[in-house]
Amino acid sequence: MYNLNKYTYNGEHSWLLEYISKCKKGEIVIGQELMMQLNILLDDLDNPDIRFEMQEPHKRIKFIETKCKHSISPFAGKPFILDIWQKALIEASYGFKVYDEESGQWVKKFTDVLLVIGRKCGKSTLCAALANCEFFCGKAGTNILCASNDFDQSSIVFDEINNMREESKSLERVSRKNLTGIYMGNPRQKRTKGKFSKQNKAKIKKLSARSGAKEGRNIDFAIVDETHEMKDDSLILPIKQSMSTKLEPTMFQITTEGFTNDGYLDQHLKEARQVLCGKLERPRWLIWLYTQDSEQEIWQDKSSWVKSNPGLGKIKRYSFLEGMVEEAKTNMSTRAFVLAKDFNIKQCNSQAWLRPEDYKNESKFNIEDFKGCFGIGGIDLSRTNDLTCSRIMLMRKDDPKKYFWQRYFIPEGKLNELSNADLKMYKEWIDKDLITVSPGNENDFRLVTEWYYDLVREYDIRIFNIGYDRWSATYLIKELQEVDIPTTRVTQNFGTLSNPYKMLEKDFKSKFIVYNDNPIDKFCLQNAAIKINNEQQMMIIKIEGQNDKKIDGAVTMGICYRVYMDNRPIFLDLVNGN
Repeated sequence: MYNLNKYTYNGEHSWLLEYISKCKKGEIVIGQELMMQLNILLDDLDNPDIRFEMQEPHKRIKFIETKCKHSISPFAGKPFILDIWQKALIEASYGFKVYDEESGQWVKKFTDVLLVIGRKCGKSTLCAALANCEFFCGKAGTNILCASNDFDQSSIVFDEINNMREESKSLERVSRKNLTGIYMGNPRQKRTKGKFSKQNKAKIKKLSARSGAKEGRNIDFAIVDETHEMKDDSLILPIKQSMSTKLEPTMFQITTEGFTNDGYLDQHLKEARQVLCGKLERPRWLIWLYTQDSEQEIWQDKSSWVKSNPGLGKIKRYSFLEGMVEEAKTNMSTRAFVLAKDFNIKQCNSQAWLRPEDYKNESKFNIEDFKGCFGIGGIDLSRTNDLTCSRIMLMRKDDPKKYFWQRYFIPEGKLNELSNADLKMYKEWIDKDLITVSPGNENDFRLVTEWYYDLVREYDIRIFNIGYDRWSATYLIKELQEVDIPTTRVTQNFGTLSNPYKMLEKDFKSKFIVYNDNPIDKFCLQNAAIKINNEQQMMIIKIEGQNDKKIDGAVTMGICYRVYMDNRPIFLDLVNGN
């Protein structure tokens, strides 16, 4: 019935069979998980209870390549010529049929498609083209939905659908867009009846996981983008339920890997891999995973990169990915981002920021050597009954290093709450005069102010500015301003602290950070983990499962760097005596 060597099914050329054949021969490199799905499809071709018909998928392929155009550079205005993997996916999605006892018809087998693929490989563009296929080639009254975690993300596919529609005169002529969606029929046309008029109530809309009302919709075709961000299935289930009256509904879930622990995608992929291994039965689920077989091969064999990036060299540039991989070798936030977004290797959303060898630096200095020098302060004020950290970052002329002088504060009552092991550790630090203990159960923030006063009075340290977080800072900041010490509020978020932490990491690895080998600083650094968002920005958080550990010292370093980066030219002029 099919000939894998000639790529034919019943004598007709099949893109799916060509793709499978070339993958098996090694002409196209794919990962083991996708190969498992392709083998399942070959079994389906031999199954007498399953039909394979290419009319519907080939109609869509033809529509896309003749009617759809790209709208984003460098391909803007060019026809959408599908790659072989895209044609194979379309054939697999629409070509297989099973008999539906309830309706007495042969219907499309796959109602749910999961596409996991590296970023910038064209997943959104492909699904936008398929949505236009359903809208213009499907049945009258077809309802199409673009959904994601937020409206900005759902707008990516929706806007691309509309861009393709507007690029084609024949499609634009019979449809319209307004603030609520895309609809069939155009006020400029005279036609009042028929599929391409307002009589056809087909529509395309978008939905966010944050939308209040998700029920009550009647969806034929849904595209759910970037499911890795979803914490649960609160968006997916209402969409599936809205398809319950449809004979051949289709949901495409398209995503890269991400950083959300125990989220929707984690469970979804766990079940998907059970299906591929034959441990779970989901006969109407097409699982199309572009994944690596190991992390090690990424660093050792760049020819393996196409396993998770089938558009590499055609859509996505090799030089771009090579640059990202090289940066990932030395930068932890880039490494986590690249592994998740380019290679679909799940990253914990709280993994260690620095390696011990990064912050190992036994160099020491004497604060008296910095008399008359300029410094930048950083304060991380705890809740009143916890650890507080203040520090000064010092620099001197013709020296690229940053020297950190620090002091920690803790209320006496907090010591009574510590475990025996932690209490022993804290008492050692107190005995070494590294921590100031406040009487009672609350931190006395006046002691923080006095510490900075002493730097000015005893060592003539010239405080350029002190950065602080917003927690309980009102009284302290008022005291500092009364003695003409400038302060700057540093908000603890991705946008504010991402670049400072990245610069701090580089300086640690270059051994430009001297912190007198302070054991509390070292303790905080070893507890610091990174959290990364989709814009490749990072934040310092506690390592997951270690909420009792402290990172205050790492946070104040980042605060100092934020103030430094915002004032670098002026500050360095003062340091260098200009």
